[in-house]
Amino acid sequence: MRWHSMSFAQSISRAPLPYYPERGQEVLAGLPSLPGEASTLVSGVAGCSPYLSGLLRKEADWVACLFHEDMDEALSDIFGDLPDPQDPDVGRALRRAKGRVALLAALADCGGVWSLSEVTGALSSFADRAVQIALEAALAPTFHKLSGGAGEFGADLGGLTVLAMGKHGAGELNYSSDIDLICLFDDARYLVADLPAARMVFVKAVRKAMAILSETTADGYVFRTDLRLRPDPSVTPVAVSMAAAERYYESLGRTWERAAYIKARPIAGDIRAASHFLDAIRPFIWRRHLDFPTIEDTRAMQDKIRNQKRLWESGSLDGHDLKLGPGGIRQIEFFVQSHQLLAGGRDPRLRVRGTVPALHRLAEAGWISEAAAERLPELYRRLRTWEHRVQMVQDAQTHALPKDTEGWDRLARFMGMSDTAALRSEIKATFDEVQALTAPAGKPKMTGATAKETPPSEMETVAARWHKLPALRSDSARELLARLLPDLLARFQTAPRPDEGLAQFERFLSGLPAGVQVFSLFEANPQLIDLMVDIASTSPALAQHLGRVPGVLDAVIDGDFFTAWPGRDVLASSLDRTLAEENDYERKLDAARRWHKDWHFRIGVHHLRGLVSAPAVSAQYADLAEATLRGLWPVVQAELALKHGEVPGASAVIVAMGSLGARSLTATSDLDLIIIYDGPSDAMSDGRKALSIGAYFTRLTKALVTALSVQTAEGTLYSVDMRLRPSGRQGPLATSLAAFERYQRQDAWTWEHMALTRARVATGSNELAPRVETVRTEVLAHPHDPTKVMADLADMRARVHEAKRRASLWDVDNGPGGRQDIELLSAAQTLLSACPEQSSLAQLSQSMLADADKDSLIVGHGLMSTIKVVCRLLTGGVIDMDTLGEGGRGMLLRETGHSDIATLESALREAVATAEAVIERATARSD
Repeated sequence: MRWHSMSFAQSISRAPLPYYPERGQEVLAGLPSLPGEASTLVSGVAGCSPYLSGLLRKEADWVACLFHEDMDEALSDIFGDLPDPQDPDVGRALRRAKGRVALLAALADCGGVWSLSEVTGALSSFADRAVQIALEAALAPTFHKLSGGAGEFGADLGGLTVLAMGKHGAGELNYSSDIDLICLFDDARYLVADLPAARMVFVKAVRKAMAILSETTADGYVFRTDLRLRPDPSVTPVAVSMAAAERYYESLGRTWERAAYIKARPIAGDIRAASHFLDAIRPFIWRRHLDFPTIEDTRAMQDKIRNQKRLWESGSLDGHDLKLGPGGIRQIEFFVQSHQLLAGGRDPRLRVRGTVPALHRLAEAGWISEAAAERLPELYRRLRTWEHRVQMVQDAQTHALPKDTEGWDRLARFMGMSDTAALRSEIKATFDEVQALTAPAGKPKMTGATAKETPPSEMETVAARWHKLPALRSDSARELLARLLPDLLARFQTAPRPDEGLAQFERFLSGLPAGVQVFSLFEANPQLIDLMVDIASTSPALAQHLGRVPGVLDAVIDGDFFTAWPGRDVLASSLDRTLAEENDYERKLDAARRWHKDWHFRIGVHHLRGLVSAPAVSAQYADLAEATLRGLWPVVQAELALKHGEVPGASAVIVAMGSLGARSLTATSDLDLIIIYDGPSDAMSDGRKALSIGAYFTRLTKALVTALSVQTAEGTLYSVDMRLRPSGRQGPLATSLAAFERYQRQDAWTWEHMALTRARVATGSNELAPRVETVRTEVLAHPHDPTKVMADLADMRARVHEAKRRASLWDVDNGPGGRQDIELLSAAQTLLSACPEQSSLAQLSQSMLADADKDSLIVGHGLMSTIKVVCRLLTGGVIDMDTLGEGGRGMLLRETGHSDIATLESALREAVATAEAVIERATARSD
């Protein structure tokens, strides 16, 4: 509620025109002292609504005082006077309070004093309180029969709780609405032997409470109640255990129930238990992947409603249903809920109950147009206002517009309009605009060749072959593919080599466990078909990845998929938010994997489409790895602390080595890491199972490696290599800073110092990180014997070349003059020049080599790095040029800037030979 500084009478900005003036005057005769604005309002309301006319007469004394009060204070006074649940006449008191709330809301609505949200909010808040009071009144006499976990009688009702659904749950209750409730009880509070008795007590209490609310007497009623939204209402009691409800939704829950739970809100009884229940069924409500099949289900459900009620057959406004008819309230709500169900699993910002707030959130996230977000809230308010007016006439649960001239004239006067034709015109325009703004997306449009240009025999052959795949087992999947196939084949015909692309797409389909989700995604977003054609025609590795995890396609239709790269800090914040949504450690690991797949796929698609170059792609893969480490490191620490506590005064960092340290990752890179910690040498952890500081950080390192590399239901993140730690496999997994420094200064081999040239703190303690970097730079700055360094380099090269022979020219990493050979030289030169830079480019630039040699190595390393990054995306390994498709060849040429493969091959041979010669000269000079 907003607070008003003026009295009710002073806040009036509009009033109905009395359709029956004499009735308005009769009511005013009983209220002789009303201010002028209030008299006009009362006369108009009473002259249009027999129901409100009766309430005004009945509550004349209260109404006479009401107009001198602030509206919000008046509502607070009603709430403050609500009956004690122990009052023997609690039902009558609630009915009288409901009458006053109804009258107050009607006057405030018709007088323009409250907005629509304030009107519906007041009705919803009263419903919340009435349900709580009715339940307390019903349960109190039999509460003593509960045993075990009931405790003392109080507002939590011994574990009984109520969820408000629909408009009540959203705080949008309409004027004469019934209230949809689900009553649950927390069976975890009770022993198994006590559950039958508890269930009986709760069932009886719910029935009695609903009778209190819905019984109609001379004083009216409180609320009509509907409990049919509970799980399987034909066979379940009116109060269902939370465990039974959770099992039902996990195994049998239907699409319409998911949609209903978008607006579910705990309103009475054990609110805490209800909140835990909603958290438990969140995966049922909010699917992890974009849920286009569900949208088809909900559209079918809406069509069924239309057909049953024959609501869409006539264009006449007479009797038109404001709620269910075309362009009506439900159409806007369906539009909103469809998009929420579609994307809310991926974007928690969309999980809001209110219709208007959801529209704004959907627009901010790019799921609906700005025009829809700007216009639909106003159209929704109009429809709800007309709905309220037709309900206020007789307090009837109706949504139908008038069917005759008299009814239309009265509705126009109730809206303060003397021109009935103008009202009809406005209503018709509103219906039309709602339909235009919420119309479902059409089927994919043909691009390139049309279906008629695709030979029927080819289509039939392909379809017959694909129908044997697991992805096409269901009728729904086959129907979707039948609609997609002509356009799909037409698009593949525009690819460089259609047969190659189609064969790879078939391999993609072979990897799918089911096809409905992906085919629905393609049908709703034709641009994904173009992307799939690109991937299948260019990158077998990426297509195979999609076959295993097709859910990453969801990310493509997120609004920001093709925006600029956000950087590691934004990525880390995004992962933090993702992990914060999960309470369980295993779920956090799965959530991290899903998040990582989306971003990893995004990098690959941007590279495939030529939106970023190979060097930028390497940096983006490094950003992603660092953000992943940043996000998981505190999660792993917290999980270890549950058992072993923390080590007071101790801290640690993760140091990236190798390619991650140099920020030059590819799509398939593993991570070279070491863990360095610092703290008192005799420190112990403070948990229930205390560990020494060394054992503690060793255990933490093992937990981190597992978190990154273990295979869960969502796959893995990275393979991790810890062999670059001091003493390699023989050394401890985690090293103290003192031991690390001592080893590097006294015992490290030349190759270990060379590895240190690429070391960089990725995450961890802000206090420890600069100290580790200081040790690194001081070790590198210490004078190194050039003869020994280059001799060790020559020995190392010989060992590496023997262990990893070059498989082919395109094996750019290995062999003399290869990428790894260049990086060994750059590391050796860095030791001699004390350069603190970690990237090979910077190291080579600041080396002591001749300028011409530097330039040759920089150019050669750049070419080989580009080829490596492209090939890891295309095939996941070293390419075989004889089997590489036309699309892959085109990408390789585009990225390297060459016109044909022969020219590229020649340039690569020259780069390798030149690098080998430079490296041989450099090592020979040291002899």
